[in-house]
Amino acid sequence: MTDRIGYYEEKWETESPDAREARQVAWLRETVQYAYAHCESVKEKMDEAGVGPDAIRAIQDLEKIPITPKRDLVRLNKEKGPFGGFLGVDMSDLKRVYISPGPIYDPHGREDDAFSLQPLFYNAGFRKGDRVINTFSYHLTPAGIFCDEAINALGCVLIPTGVGNTEVQLKTMLDLKANGYIGVPSFLMSLIKKAEEAGYDFNRDFSMEVAFVAGEILPDSMRKTLEETYHIIVRQGLITADIGGISYECPERNGMHYSEHRIVEIVDPQTGKQVGPGEIGEIVVTPLRHKTYPIIRFGTGDLSYYEDDPCPCGRTSRRMMRIVGRVDQVTKVRGMFIHPSQVQEVAKAFEQISRVRVRVDREGESDLMWFDIELSEGASGTDVLKSQIEEKIREVLKLRGDVVFVAKGTIPEDAKTIEDVRKWE
Repeated sequence: MTDRIGYYEEKWETESPDAREARQVAWLRETVQYAYAHCESVKEKMDEAGVGPDAIRAIQDLEKIPITPKRDLVRLNKEKGPFGGFLGVDMSDLKRVYISPGPIYDPHGREDDAFSLQPLFYNAGFRKGDRVINTFSYHLTPAGIFCDEAINALGCVLIPTGVGNTEVQLKTMLDLKANGYIGVPSFLMSLIKKAEEAGYDFNRDFSMEVAFVAGEILPDSMRKTLEETYHIIVRQGLITADIGGISYECPERNGMHYSEHRIVEIVDPQTGKQVGPGEIGEIVVTPLRHKTYPIIRFGTGDLSYYEDDPCPCGRTSRRMMRIVGRVDQVTKVRGMFIHPSQVQEVAKAFEQISRVRVRVDREGESDLMWFDIELSEGASGTDVLKSQIEEKIREVLKLRGDVVFVAKGTIPEDAKTIEDVRKWE
């Protein structure tokens, strides 16, 4: 059995909190100086707050700089062009450009491990020679490719299966004896169930040993089933298209350790001030020594809390506990963010639509999404119109959504554009 316990960056992962803060502050000052000099949007928001780069001498000083919420990236990409004024290098120096819903253009620079994912995957248990299926999408958005690069750099054999095609995925897993998985947890469970429906004994016929899951919440019941029934090591992490790796689980599974290459703040969403252990706040991230896309104080929109008591694994960083909600109406469905502005873009494309509300729920291990639509006076909810709207939903959101025509007055005046009613254990 492969040894899947160990440190990727032992010196940094086990250093004292004081030593870590001194190292990160030095990197932070370097990062802020660079971003202020090279990124229009960073300079603008610091100037508006009356904060110069020399004023940032401690992690606490980050509170002086306004947060850039993820939702603002959509607006800034429209106003300032691709990258929203946060690109820190010449575009000709990029390796790739990704397109996230919004649209938001995300740059991929030429730094080694540009998204700081190698430590996350190694500490999750992946080792040289593992045969890993990567079920994140390789189309437009970054998840598939940047996970591919990081896991390949660890010496693993990467199998780029992407999303869907369950039958092909199962045959590939069998033929190549794949023993690693990267993707959302619900799809891993779906693969297992499909295998059993096809008559396989998953434990006997398949070789799966370790899985890194992200993109959606991992319910305790699902983790228990994957680990105890199917004997798969399951580790989760927080990754975003804009920042890359933020936090990861160690073998103790008692929260997600902060990346050594990010400053992670948990802040009061109203004031932007850092909160203490156990207090719920927004996850705000600053990448360190990252010249390509140095967004200072990027607001993820996710709510969590942290603990800083010692972890039995020996790592000394703070640990982000479970995600407990969202600050705004931006919602993640099947691993993809959807924005209220995208919902309105769909609605504006059809004069027959009077009002719209998106409902997100969960059935078993799968996310479901409906567009409740009130029609304008005189419009008819035909099958043709339903199909046209659903096609537009796929075009704008890059996800499937079912259209439901509802009676006038069904959607309350004060209804949220996106209503997430999923229940997580």
